[in-house]
Amino acid sequence: MPAENRTLKETVIAITGASSGIGRETARQLVAAGAKVALGARRLDRLEELVLELGTENAIAVQMDVTSPADNKELVAKALSAFGRLDSIVANAGIGHYGGISDNSDEDLMNMINVNFAGTVWTVRAALPEFRKSHGGDIVIISSVAGLRGGADEAVYAGTKFAQIGLAGSIDRELSPEGIRVTAICPAGTKTEFAIGTGRTEGDAALDDYMNPSDVAFQIVTALQQPRRLRTGLWTTWSMAQTS
Repeated sequence: MPAENRTLKETVIAITGASSGIGRETARQLVAAGAKVALGARRLDRLEELVLELGTENAIAVQMDVTSPADNKELVAKALSAFGRLDSIVANAGIGHYGGISDNSDEDLMNMINVNFAGTVWTVRAALPEFRKSHGGDIVIISSVAGLRGGADEAVYAGTKFAQIGLAGSIDRELSPEGIRVTAICPAGTKTEFAIGTGRTEGDAALDDYMNPSDVAFQIVTALQQPRRLRTGLWTTWSMAQTS
């Protein structure tokens, strides 16, 4: 018999980088599936707009910076305060600066390392105590195909994505005996605000061949809906128009 999907109704899921792109669309799909969401990002105005769209009974907005361990703990604390539980966390926040290894400023590269990798570490560490209390949970890390193969003009960005995949694989081995699932989702290019002005150009016709944020959100929701006896460690997806 085929496995039956796990319902997400009344589950509580925190999402970083929720003010736009993949995070924003993931919040919409999760609420449509019956979940409650705690939305974390720096742009509070956008989060508040999304909360109004989703309904204040279904979503809360938390202004935060993923590079701050304290802010990540605050996201978890506010999810618990609003909804009484935390079932899953989606570590989605990320930035990109493209160019050769010598092309970007030290500050830009350090910021990318801190947001993409350290920010993921702090998000996971903030959620983990609650998952351990409840003897289960889901950690979904949004990485990239760049973390599987690298590429010209994206060395440091790809390095942060390799690091996320290494982190996901390691904590999967560490935490799966405790009932905590870890999934690294590695999409190819996705048509969002990501890297606009730092390597991508708004309106570039090449973006039309990219995936949509809803495609990646579908992967996230599907991973969370798996029966608890199953887990997906690594999921990578391309649009049919993209070359690998």
